[in-house]
Amino acid sequence: MCNRFVGTWKLVSSENFDDYMKELGVGLATRKLGGLSKPSVIISMKGDIVTLRTESTFKNTEISFKLGQQFDETTADDRKVKSVVTLEKGSLVQVQKWNGKETTIKRRLVDGKMVVVSTSLGNNLEGNKYYSITANCH
Repeated sequence: MCNRFVGTWKLVSSENFDDYMKELGVGLATRKLGGLSKPSVIISMKGDIVTLRTESTFKNTEISFKLGQQFDETTADDRKVKSVVTLEKGSLVQVQKWNGKETTIKRRLVDGKMVVVSTSLGNNLEGNKYYSITANCH
């Protein structure tokens, strides 16, 4: 159930995220800023609409979607993508497609933390982020 993800999550640590951003074609300056930021992710639900807001000193982004329905998204690094988010085995799985490329962002809960694994289809390169919950909204 998506309700398990509802709350405010603060980045605790990340692994390989610079390499992952490089794989996506993100420029050096944006990668450095993105690597320094410690974003909060606020996940909320209203009916069957899920809203995922990311707030950082670098940039704020927000997407709202219904599970299983494709939507247009502008990513924090300004890519224009088609996204679909599904719930698979207790994980929120987001697939982004653009210009013949694809990346998967899998959000799952492990020991009270939200683990976000981003995988680039090209080289199967992963970037991992670990968030701890700071406010539970349900």
